[in-house]
Amino acid sequence: QVQLVESGGGLVQAGGSLRLSCAASGRTFTVYGMGWFRQAPGKEREFVAAISWRPGTTYYADSVKGRFTISRDNAKDTVYLQMNSLEPEDTAVYFCAADRNRVTTSGADYWGKGTLVTVSS
Repeated sequence: QVQLVESGGGLVQAGGSLRLSCAASGRTFTVYGMGWFRQAPGKEREFVAAISWRPGTTYYADSVKGRFTISRDNAKDTVYLQMNSLEPEDTAVYFCAADRNRVTTSGADYWGKGTLVTVSS
């Protein structure tokens, strides 16, 4: 019903920045909350950030507060994740998520395939 495609991943040095994008298509009118999760090699998927449709309330995992910023452009059905001051510990596959209600730390209704972010030191 809803397709999510991430882009913007890549290789950066510690202290650098990247901006991830996630474009939604299909039955996007059913989407309310959007967000990001990540999964490091050998570890379970963890919540990163979430944002509501309006007024755009945001929530961040403690590990990324002050460094990452989530935003969305509803006209483009796109959510972004600006990542600054990247650390090697941020290396992971980042997954876009969307939900008919809220994206929470427990999960979401729809998922993208992921984009790899690698931070070197």
